[in-house]
Parts: sequence; C-alpha cells; structure tokens
Amino acid sequence: MNRQYLSKKDVDHIALLAHIEVSDEEKELFTEQFNGILEYFKKIDEIDTEGVEPTYHVLDLINVSRKDEVEPSLPTEEALKNAPKKENKFLKAPRIV
Repeated sequence: MNRQYLSKKDVDHIALLAHIEVSDEEKELFTEQFNGILEYFKKIDEIDTEGVEPTYHVLDLINVSRKDEVEPSLPTEEALKNAPKKENKFLKAPRIV
C-alpha cells in the first residue's frame, strides 16, 4: 500500500481549483492515483545522481535566434487582395471591446 500523501479533501480542493465536478468514486480513484505518482517521485529522489551534470535541455542548444534584418516583404496591394474589408492601405477588422 502506498503512503498517503494526499487525502480526499486534497482531491476536493484540486477539483475546486480546476472547476470540475468529481464523484465520490472518482475521488477515491484520484486519491490512489495521485498518491501512486507521488510515491514514484519518492523512488526517483532515491537515485544516486552524484557526479551527474544537470540536464536542462536534451539538445545542446546555445542560441537559436537569428539576426533581425529587414527583408523585402509582400506588397500592400498583394497582402490586401483577399481581405474581406479594407480601408485605404489597411485591413479593417471588427471592433472588439
């Protein structure tokens, strides 16, 4: 049997925060499942990681940004060609308040 990390009251609180209704059967099931997951985390914590360098990303990405350079773009007339509404050189969108 797993150690009791969370109670049904905790599951009620989680359901309240998530704005979901949970039946009594589901509370029982979720309580068991949450406690099983937390028990597994305890096992992971027991692993000896002495000398293992922390990994924050699986790939060695240093900087994936590109230079911000001005490039030729689509002409205004071409960009507005299929627009349902336009005014002068602008796309006209409905007002959202």
